[in-house]
Amino acid sequence: MKNNNAEEMLLNNTSLDELIKMRIEKEFMDDLKKSKEKPEKKEYTNIKDLPKDKIFSKYSVFRCFNRNTKCETFINGIQADALIGIQDTVRKNMLEGKLSAFTTDDSYIKFEKAVF
Repeated sequence: MKNNNAEEMLLNNTSLDELIKMRIEKEFMDDLKKSKEKPEKKEYTNIKDLPKDKIFSKYSVFRCFNRNTKCETFINGIQADALIGIQDTVRKNMLEGKLSAFTTDDSYIKFEKAVF
């Protein structure tokens, strides 16, 4: 509400309670409008740009190529973290953004993207 409108209402004998009520209603409607808007999702394709807590989460997608069956699938970061197993150096390098892919005995796993 502009100051000019408030001054005009006060000059026209509008009560302070009515002004406060109008202000609260306006703020409520603005908040309601904001809550209905969907937040924009951001897509990360470079592992260096991705926040560290999102690399091995459900928001990240890894491409997994199985060497035995020659099949390609997509897995989330939680599954990729489980495939790393005890390879702490691989996990550390991925969290630092130095690596975007790793291998296991029968698979090749590469970071694709993360969306949240």
